[in-house]
Amino acid sequence: MSIRNRICLWFDSSALEAAQFYAATFDDSHVGAVTHAPGDFPAGQRGQVLTVEFTVLGIPCLGLNGGPAFHPTEAFSFQVLTEDQAETDRLWNAIIDHGGQPSACGWCKDRWGLSWQITPRALTEAIADPDPAAAKRAFEAMMTMAKIDIAAIEAARRG
Repeated sequence: MSIRNRICLWFDSSALEAAQFYAATFDDSHVGAVTHAPGDFPAGQRGQVLTVEFTVLGIPCLGLNGGPAFHPTEAFSFQVLTEDQAETDRLWNAIIDHGGQPSACGWCKDRWGLSWQITPRALTEAIADPDPAAAKRAFEAMMTMAKIDIAAIEAARRG
């Protein structure tokens, strides 16, 4: 069955580099077909990479080298649920160490401007705790963090 819906991500000219990074960093990710422009286009010339089909964490995507006209915003992000601190650290550090920027509450931005939420499952469980006081403590702890520290979240949840 062919894919009927995928996310199209606009890149200046580095869709292939980004797709290769995502495939090397995230499980269930790979690079597929690369299409070269059959003619000149506003952001490039015939023969340059125009589109890249890739999958990130099982999500089909298309990278379009459309030039500098548009840039990603935080209104779109990939949220990655992690199982433990080691996975949280590995993914966060891969993005930051590859030219990305930290933000707040588990958010970071990769070198291409795409936003990622590296979110431990323990955090989502803590802020949904049926005890409102425990949920509030975990939430308040999260609000002080860039990368999420699971031990600190769990300690705040316990009080």
